[in-house]
Order: sequence, then C-alpha cells, then structure tokens
Amino acid sequence: MEKAREKLIGTDLMVAEIAYEPGFEHPQSFSKMFRLRTGLSPLEFRGSFE
Repeated sequence: MEKAREKLIGTDLMVAEIAYEPGFEHPQSFSKMFRLRTGLSPLEFRGSFE
C-alpha cells in the first residue's frame, strides 16, 4: 500500500493502472482494500494532496 500511496501522490497514473501493478485483478478490489487501510478511497486520498 505504501507504493500505491506514493504513486497516487506522485504520478498521474489512473487508479486502475496502480491497482494492476501489485497484482489486483480488479480495481474495485484494490479500492476496497485501500479504503480499509487508509479510511479514504484512492481518489479521495489523491485529492487530499492537490
């Protein structure tokens, strides 16, 4: 998740592209896990740094 957080902050990659890198087959699974660990969706997390 740390690498995913770094990519959400430091790149313009789509959430789906970030989700596939660690092996998630579905971006929805990645988003659900991300929300459970951070309390925010990937887009909410990214938006908090803009």
